[in-house]
Amino acid sequence: MKHRYLSHSASGLCAALFLTLSAGTASLAEPAVVAGPAADPDCYVPWSDATKFFQYPAKEGPYRVALANGYIANTWRIQMIQTAKAYAAQPDVAADLKEFKVVSTGEDVAAQISAINNFIDSGYDAIVVNAQNPQAFAPVIRRAKQAGVILVAFDNILDTQDAINVNVDQKGLGVLWANWLDSHLPNGGKVLEVRGVAGTSVDTDRHNGIHETLDATGKNWDVIEVVGKWDDGTAQKATADAIAVHGHFDGITAQGGDTGVVQAMIDAGHPFVPFGGETENGFRKFCGKYASEGLVCSSAGTGPAQVAVAIKTAIDALKGNVVPQAVKLPLAIVEDPDFKDGVNYYSDQSDNFFVGNSFPTCGINFSAQEIMSQSGQNQ
Repeated sequence: MKHRYLSHSASGLCAALFLTLSAGTASLAEPAVVAGPAADPDCYVPWSDATKFFQYPAKEGPYRVALANGYIANTWRIQMIQTAKAYAAQPDVAADLKEFKVVSTGEDVAAQISAINNFIDSGYDAIVVNAQNPQAFAPVIRRAKQAGVILVAFDNILDTQDAINVNVDQKGLGVLWANWLDSHLPNGGKVLEVRGVAGTSVDTDRHNGIHETLDATGKNWDVIEVVGKWDDGTAQKATADAIAVHGHFDGITAQGGDTGVVQAMIDAGHPFVPFGGETENGFRKFCGKYASEGLVCSSAGTGPAQVAVAIKTAIDALKGNVVPQAVKLPLAIVEDPDFKDGVNYYSDQSDNFFVGNSFPTCGINFSAQEIMSQSGQNQ
């Protein structure tokens, strides 16, 4: 398989900075490794049979919980912040929270780590994090552990046994999209891959799933990679540039910004082709509208409500309830010809709204109105 990049902006990663604890200023608070099941087994599905179950020393509430987000400049992250605030405002959740703080630091890895250090220094009980670059987090993970602060990572998770991870199978999502293209392109072909934010575990895992699956088919694939940052405007421009340079594509897969990708095809007069993408409402509108013209879609992913599962997990862990070290969330999947207006996409809602944004097994369900009434800003 040939792999080519088009205008891939390098993501400069700053060296992670952290404050060293003075000897004796904090006591190590490790969870006990116990037998399962989890306290809420329908919600907290362990990642695998080898996943450990944790039970932290119970703390008296209410608790101080922080959300340390990195990248913010796309609709998924904005909706994620709004969802976190909507969840924290629910009466039964608010009763467990003395304070809920949200900070987004952008693509600067050192700034995100500094924010987490500040939360540790300020005495927060738990920190929920969408990690900008998981490899840089080892020092702050140790620091949180030494301070007795529970770390729960979601979406872009942490490569450690010293924090709780909440996620979907991101690599499996890439596999699903690649299988969709393979099933609709019997002879292989030229594929546009619109990637996410460089350096994040989500982008890497999805990319690896796509390429390993296409490679395994033995077909001749020519994959053109561009960076869309999971953002409609960025992905639309990257797609328009790719079409201008490379001409026709036989298939497309995009990690996000999918509505912008389809709009770029329409603007360029590019024929509709099989597409494996995320769960944006606008993308699904297009998939429902243009299926008969060749836009046959697999729309899969997980809505921003996984942040609510992460907050729920942090609160349960603080209460001393048993939780898995790695929680596996279900994917929300709709594929052609099953796109139904009012069921799995909504023509009367914003294109930017991510559907599939609930986890009923965890008691987490949000209306668009609940989420959109919240601010996406720091608080």
